[in-house]
Amino acid sequence: MGLVLLLLVLALLVGGAGLFVAGLKWMLIIALVLLIAGALTGNNHRRSVL
Repeated sequence: MGLVLLLLVLALLVGGAGLFVAGLKWMLIIALVLLIAGALTGNNHRRSVL
């Protein structure tokens, strides 16, 4: 019974770490897209003013 409980806890920890890493990857992708979009719109806005 103790071994089964240990395996369940380890599976939850590894699964949680995997979800955390996947979430960080998606947050990084979204941040990069927003950064590029902001840079492009910022440059276009400055050019139209000048």
